[in-house]
Amino acid sequence: MTEHPHSSDILAEINSGKLLMVDSRRRNGLILIKRFHADFAGPGAAVGGGFDVDSRQAIPVGDFCLVDPQSPEERQKALGIRRQWVRLTEQLTAQPAALERAHMILTQFEHYLDSETVAQIPDEALALLVGVFPQTLRAARQQNDRR
Repeated sequence: MTEHPHSSDILAEINSGKLLMVDSRRRNGLILIKRFHADFAGPGAAVGGGFDVDSRQAIPVGDFCLVDPQSPEERQKALGIRRQWVRLTEQLTAQPAALERAHMILTQFEHYLDSETVAQIPDEALALLVGVFPQTLRAARQQNDRR
């Protein structure tokens, strides 16, 4: 297991082209900032390889840890899990109202992680996941705080 306290270390490893996966035994994930959007890879999801060489920033979430897949079967499974995370994000972005998308990503992350961890994720990163402006994400957070 390789633990990465610094996002620049994570980004260097991902940009090396090596296929890794987010540890499936922890409540963690990785937000990969691309040029015009962001991807989220949750537990068990593949990262790196040829898929993420265009990543500009990597934001670890939760109790983050990357591991090396130990077999071709484990790599296949990790790729399938990554595809599931992409599909979940696509479902969230299908909502036409930007504020609703912002609320949905916050709700998903708070169910999956916890509100303290989600509060530490930059607005810009969450906004890029669902195609909204950071101000919209901030407004959604403020509305959630008032509830």
